[in-house]
Amino acid sequence: MIESTPVSVDVLALRFDPTARTVLLGVAHRAQEPFAGELALPGVLLGRGERLRDAARRAVRDKLGVPGDAVTASGQLTTFDEPSRDPRGPTLSIALWAAVDPGRLTGGPTTWTPLADVPPLAFDHDRIVADCRPILADRLWRDVGFTAGLLGPEFTTAQALDVTESLTGDRPYPANLGRTMERVPGLERTAQHAAALPRGGRPPSVWRWVRPDPGRAEPTTR
Repeated sequence: MIESTPVSVDVLALRFDPTARTVLLGVAHRAQEPFAGELALPGVLLGRGERLRDAARRAVRDKLGVPGDAVTASGQLTTFDEPSRDPRGPTLSIALWAAVDPGRLTGGPTTWTPLADVPPLAFDHDRIVADCRPILADRLWRDVGFTAGLLGPEFTTAQALDVTESLTGDRPYPANLGRTMERVPGLERTAQHAAALPRGGRPPSVWRWVRPDPGRAEPTTR
């Protein structure tokens, strides 16, 4: 049995849905009080001697039903220390992100909601999402593990635009984003192009990571 501490780990589990063209956040209904039945981020109390990345995987597995091998990368975002954030007593919350491979999902109690339109959540989780979204936006194209974890080993310019818009709230100009992507270590524009767009126009380029396992990241401080 894991001996817990008064430090909690709350995870923003993220996956990109190319059909919905948006980044989705995983939340689930709480089984116990406080806030039983309400949606919340997956969270657990950090075990004594437990690494943050292991606690993040445990939270995503136990609260969302996401298999451990579906978490392709994870990392640390920021800390929330409001004493009244938990009605059971003061706890320090370390917020982390976890990128989820949708191809490895096996069902479970997860509600996947657009990051830009998250329903009301229990505890201070609304604030956690609101405060962490700009941090996530800042990581995109700067943090290779985070970016590769969201977009996968291969993706199109159109999908890169969708992910950027989901995190920042603004859709970048394709040429500007292309120049940014060309400077990302381990990322290359291939000679391939995706299928033509439904409304016509130039088919988007295909990008590929050339470094092995770019999505594998350790939790890091910001």
